[in-house]
Amino acid sequence: MRLIFIHGMPATGKLTVARELTSLTGYKLFHNHLAVDLLLTVFEFGSAPFVELREVIWLSVFSHAALRDTPGLIFTFAPEKTVRAQFIPNAVSAVANAGGTVDFVELTCPLAEIRRRMTNLSRGEHGKLTSISKFEQLLADGAFDVPALPKPAITIDTTECSPRRAALRIQKVLGLQNSPVGK
Repeated sequence: MRLIFIHGMPATGKLTVARELTSLTGYKLFHNHLAVDLLLTVFEFGSAPFVELREVIWLSVFSHAALRDTPGLIFTFAPEKTVRAQFIPNAVSAVANAGGTVDFVELTCPLAEIRRRMTNLSRGEHGKLTSISKFEQLLADGAFDVPALPKPAITIDTTECSPRRAALRIQKVLGLQNSPVGK
């Protein structure tokens, strides 16, 4: 299995680009907020059980998908302080232990563009951060100051790049095949 690990700050277009990539490749999409939204129904964000169970869910999905010969899985991820340092190496190991590989993709855009996108109505669909003041507070508190992730195969500034164009660039750089339904 190939795990396409799309990461970036909030509002850089991770889920939108991932959906486009799914339509091109036929890979399954497992986005960050599926686990986050589930756990927020019971636990406070950042609490010990939230952090532990979020990681267990993410890693379990990766392992089970890889062990069942899933051709590819697309995962979206927003690096922030509540994610434990061992998550990334554990994710790579979970996939590699089942004979798979992980391709890191980074999406970026300037802070001014993130602020502009923050209040888009589509962000409310999965309980994403929609408050500019909350974002500013998190930024000031260093919530996004995390250790560097592994070197990405591709970095895309999504400011002027449409989601479809970004997905096509990812597909090309990673050599991903077209899905019969994605044509």
